Amino acid sequence: MEVLIQNIINALQWGSFYALIALGYTLVYGVLLLINFAHGDIFMVGAYIAFFVVITLLGTMGLAPGVALALAVPLTMILTACVGVTLERIAYRPLRRKGAHRLYVVITALMCGLILENGNLALLGASRKKFPELLETTVYRFGDVSVTNIKLIVIVAAILVFLFLHFVVTRTKIGMAMRGISYDKFAIPLMGIPVDTIIVFTFILGSGFAGLAGLLFAMSYPVLEPYMGALIGWKAFIAAVVGGIGDIRGAFVGGFLLGFIEIGVVAVFPSTMRDLFAFTILLMILWAKPTGLFGRARHQKI
Repeated sequence: MEVLIQNIINALQWGSFYALIALGYTLVYGVLLLINFAHGDIFMVGAYIAFFVVITLLGTMGLAPGVALALAVPLTMILTACVGVTLERIAYRPLRRKGAHRLYVVITALMCGLILENGNLALLGASRKKFPELLETTVYRFGDVSVTNIKLIVIVAAILVFLFLHFVVTRTKIGMAMRGISYDKFAIPLMGIPVDTIIVFTFILGSGFAGLAGLLFAMSYPVLEPYMGALIGWKAFIAAVVGGIGDIRGAFVGGFLLGFIEIGVVAVFPSTMRDLFAFTILLMILWAKPTGLFGRARHQKI
């Protein structure tokens, strides 16, 4: 029983990372019908931004670790959001205004991700960087079950982000505008709603929370390298698709579902079989329900 509870806690932590990143994928897709394949690399950029912010706060300014953590969270989210908005302005918006085919937009997103990875590699080198310890790890033990304070922070952060996004999308005027653009982006300007502003706000939310995920990931696994966003980004994207991309609940549930499947496979089989089993199970779910768990089929005019 203790082993089962321990695996559930571990799955909740991994699922939280996937859910935080998947929410960014699903926000952008829900509004623009764009699969932002650079989002996993924005997560990586967020982790590096957090590293340099923390180094500056601890080293140059000499702040205490607790104060540095309190400042690093908003600074990382803001700076990472700037990266996402920059990509939207220089890469996606020109294509959108020219009415480019979605295939070219997807290729552009892939190229943006590669530019972020290789730009990081060119600027900072291939050597890994150790993230400073901001919070002393406290281990809570309940019999043979243990949970750290950092794991609890990650899980609580994912839940709070989901509740915040759900409130923004369903209860605010800007959320109503986001949903309106997803239904008909040509009719929304006729109602006096600035489409570009809503799209920028979407990228701010998605990229900001990817930066938060990067900071939390760096605190949990304090080794950074330029390609750290590739695999976890793809997995978060698959989690969003399985949950029903475009639906916030789907991204949240899909992230945790992938976390539970991976940890469940590792608990029974060798860890080398984790991705094989996880992706096979997810493929079977999509085979049974191609729109994802919460997704709905859309009919589009070509």
